[in-house]
Amino acid sequence: MDRHGRQRIAQLYDNSLQRGYVRSKLAGDPVYAATAALVAGTAMPLLDIGCGIGLLGLYLHARDHAQPYLGLDHDARKIAAGQRAAQRAGLGASISLRHADVAELPPMHGHVALLDVLHYLPAERQPVLLREAARHLAPDGCLIIRNVLREPTWRFHATRVEEFFLRVSGWIPGGAQHYPSAGEVRAPLEDAELEVRIEPLRGHTPFNSYLIVAQPHR
Repeated sequence: MDRHGRQRIAQLYDNSLQRGYVRSKLAGDPVYAATAALVAGTAMPLLDIGCGIGLLGLYLHARDHAQPYLGLDHDARKIAAGQRAAQRAGLGASISLRHADVAELPPMHGHVALLDVLHYLPAERQPVLLREAARHLAPDGCLIIRNVLREPTWRFHATRVEEFFLRVSGWIPGGAQHYPSAGEVRAPLEDAELEVRIEPLRGHTPFNSYLIVAQPHR
């Protein structure tokens, strides 16, 4: 997305802090383009678990992806900010954002996104969420996960530093709880009979980010 497109989306948000965050994410984070590529050409709905301010939904619609989008997040402030942005964009009928816990998933089947969510949950809750997310996949849907993975690398330690500042700033209340390994993410998905692919997705960042795509066997 070019600079003009990023600015157009950023202007939908309430204040300079949110707008700066949006511009930075859209300019440097490859997860939005990666998700758009995975859901391209399908009309099935997308359930975005831990959607924050609903940025993925706005990005997809700006890129002419018209499938219904439902975002859930436990932070009521972020949901309210995303709802206002969607209304300003005239997308109130296409983008739905709800204040909800990850344990309160709606009866919806399609694609599922879980972007930078797992490590904010305790270790015992992570496989439960992964299994629940898998149950909300349509037969042709894909589960799109982006997360830091625990590894003995400098990138992992750089990510931990970033997470510290996210916690103390109040952007992520409570902060990271457990950084999963690749095996901890893969196992419950394969138990749900999904085919799993894991690859780096770092863009121009120093962080230990991976894209995990899980789909029913075809």
